Amino acid sequence: MLDIDSNTAHHAPADPPDQAQRLRSRGSSRSFRVIAITSGKGGVGKTNIAVNLALSLGRDGRRVLLLDADLGLANADVLLGVQAKADLRHVLLEGRDLRDCLTPVGSGVDLLAGGSGIAELADLDSEHKWRLLEAIEPLGDRYDTLLIDTGAGIGSNVRFFAGAAQDVLVVVGPEPTSLTDAYSTIKVLSHKCGVRRVLVCVNRVTSLSAAREVFRQLTAVTSRFLPVVVELCGWVPNDPLVEQAVMKQVPFTTENPMGPASQAVRLLGESVLRRAPEGVTSTGFQIFWQTLLAADAGGHKGWDA
Repeated sequence: MLDIDSNTAHHAPADPPDQAQRLRSRGSSRSFRVIAITSGKGGVGKTNIAVNLALSLGRDGRRVLLLDADLGLANADVLLGVQAKADLRHVLLEGRDLRDCLTPVGSGVDLLAGGSGIAELADLDSEHKWRLLEAIEPLGDRYDTLLIDTGAGIGSNVRFFAGAAQDVLVVVGPEPTSLTDAYSTIKVLSHKCGVRRVLVCVNRVTSLSAAREVFRQLTAVTSRFLPVVVELCGWVPNDPLVEQAVMKQVPFTTENPMGPASQAVRLLGESVLRRAPEGVTSTGFQIFWQTLLAADAGGHKGWDA
């Protein structure tokens, strides 16, 4: 269990441009990571965690592609305060080159926005899933981290993206409904997608002890009924500065880099990357290809199970 205390954690200031560039250049030799961020229910701060985790990893030298895969209800661009010039709708429905649809958001992070209010994206069929994979694969040499903000719940798109990732990070809140829905999501990911390890981030709690209690309640059930390892990877305090940043449409790690939530997110990123990745260990987006080819050939990580 991770000992994180927002009262003692320290957050380094953002790197100056020349140093950040050197870090990103050095990061090109790092192992490629595919991390899916999901939640059992909406409203627990999943996308806010995903956006700020991407920026935090970028400031630490990772080259990050943030994929907003909450298709049909995507809003990562809103939290980032950017207007995406194009999104997945243009890639999947209009055949545009994905490289022309990326939106730089700073700190070495590019956003591939999802389409909001587009019914055709809410439940991708196999053709669209393969089209997305074919569009993403050539970008493998540009990034060392693919961070996927999935939708909430247990829909087909969530299973598709989470099942292809090396690691799944489940964001859970202290509310009983959040715990119940998180368990349901972990159960589906385990049984339907073959996920063997789930990382947990407890969001909007008052203290480390409160985060541990939420985690204890969750694992009291998962350890009894599911063949999956569940690990507490970090927690983010209930920081009023976060809501203020959301209202300004500025990421809280940018608006308040020394704030408790910003420090906690940086520690969360370090905790995730310290863990050896689960699943396929290929380089670049070949991770996606190999995992999903296995599924298409009859493996247990089914898209539409």
